[in-house]
Amino acid sequence: MIIAQLHTAIARNWFAAFNAQDLEALLALYDDNAKHYSPKLKIRQPETNGLVTGKAALRAWWQDAFERLPTLRYTPTTLTANDERVFMEYIRSVENEPDMLIAEVLDISHGRIIASRVYHG
Repeated sequence: MIIAQLHTAIARNWFAAFNAQDLEALLALYDDNAKHYSPKLKIRQPETNGLVTGKAALRAWWQDAFERLPTLRYTPTTLTANDERVFMEYIRSVENEPDMLIAEVLDISHGRIIASRVYHG
């Protein structure tokens, strides 16, 4: 139960860093070799097939997102954690775009996110 609470805290820090567009704080939550899968990656960077690995790739991906979408904000609706991962549901809001419900899973090991997978339509 204690580990699940720590994982929930990591998720809350993830939302805080993302909404502040604090790239360094966001990256600090991730393992150096973390993997990230997103359908948006598949669309914007088809050569990745939706998957990037490592902090340098994460930095480039999120820096691009923050520059393109300065009003991007995530509002958490559900956080469910166990000893290995956090399941998050949240609302993606961007000015002049319809809100989007997103689900994401963070796999966590030794206090760092080692993998994340985004799900949305």
